Amino acid sequence: MSTDATSSGTPGDTLGLSAVQARNALLEEQILKNPKQFRVLTGDRPTGRLHLGHYFGTLHNRVRLQNLGVEMFVIIADYQVLTDRDVADNLTEHVENLVLDYLAVGVDPARSTIFTHSAVPALNQLMLPFLSLVSVSELNRNPTVKDEIAHSRQSAVSGLMFTYPVHQAADILFCKGNLVPVGQDQLPHLEITRTIARRFNDRYGNSTAVFPEPDALLSSAPLLLGTDGTKMSKSRGNAILLSADADETARLLKGAKTDAERHITYDPANRPEVSSLLLLAALCQNRPPEAVAAEIGSAGAAALKRTVTESVNEYLAPIRALRAEYAEDRGYLRQTLREGNERARAVADATLAEVRAAMNSVY
Repeated sequence: MSTDATSSGTPGDTLGLSAVQARNALLEEQILKNPKQFRVLTGDRPTGRLHLGHYFGTLHNRVRLQNLGVEMFVIIADYQVLTDRDVADNLTEHVENLVLDYLAVGVDPARSTIFTHSAVPALNQLMLPFLSLVSVSELNRNPTVKDEIAHSRQSAVSGLMFTYPVHQAADILFCKGNLVPVGQDQLPHLEITRTIARRFNDRYGNSTAVFPEPDALLSSAPLLLGTDGTKMSKSRGNAILLSADADETARLLKGAKTDAERHITYDPANRPEVSSLLLLAALCQNRPPEAVAAEIGSAGAAALKRTVTESVNEYLAPIRALRAEYAEDRGYLRQTLREGNERARAVADATLAEVRAAMNSVY
């Protein structure tokens, strides 16, 4: 796999937002022209079922990249559940539900490697040399870590939380991922990954790059609010799950927050709740939200909610049908994970062997 197309200027360049935005258009062109030169690492923590925010935020794009021919590694980061929790509850159930959601939306295990973090020991062994390449102060000033610590569910912050960016670096670099779809808030994490790759190459590479410096593929995903008008989240109970049935979806959307103005307009700055509902309907209908708003006009919030409910249920119907079908065959879920874990282990073992050779630690 060539990584030439993803070199990001001179060594030492940082992932400034403007630089990432400027580069993304070029990356998209290169993906269309030669998708095989890219290897993507993406994934989720198994903390519950996925919802519409996940779908339009990340899942839809993963399937798009997979279908274009990009090599995909999808990690179920079970160890990372412990970064902000004292105990990883219901882990088996959550892992299986993630696999179900992936398969239902179109992630194809024949083209994308779905695997669990804990099943790939060599991946986690990369943490040790990687930790030696970053300073405590660099980890301490990572703004994403600071935010995650502030919102941690633990009574005391664990060492795993502190080293979270290095853990993510191992996730990305074990498979030599050179493209990582991220939101703007994740850019500091990816910068740590790039720093680790660069420093390892400088220290041990002997003029040969062992690791690529991965590019950020900045998400252009729209922000969907939850039914209460705040960020859509599994933990807040304000999300429409991909696995929810049509009646539950209708009930949740009926209680969605709107505003007192009867005429429906798309105005994200001044009418965020109404605009988020319009955007959700528009995404499901593949139309501009302004067009959906114009159709509803002065019919009010009840008509808006009916439109959104019908749009969501129609869009999710085939996904839900596939999910129910896959749920009947737990053996297939386990086979998908087993085969994905085997592929990921083979890649990680080869990378770890290369790292040991570069570090002169083969005895």
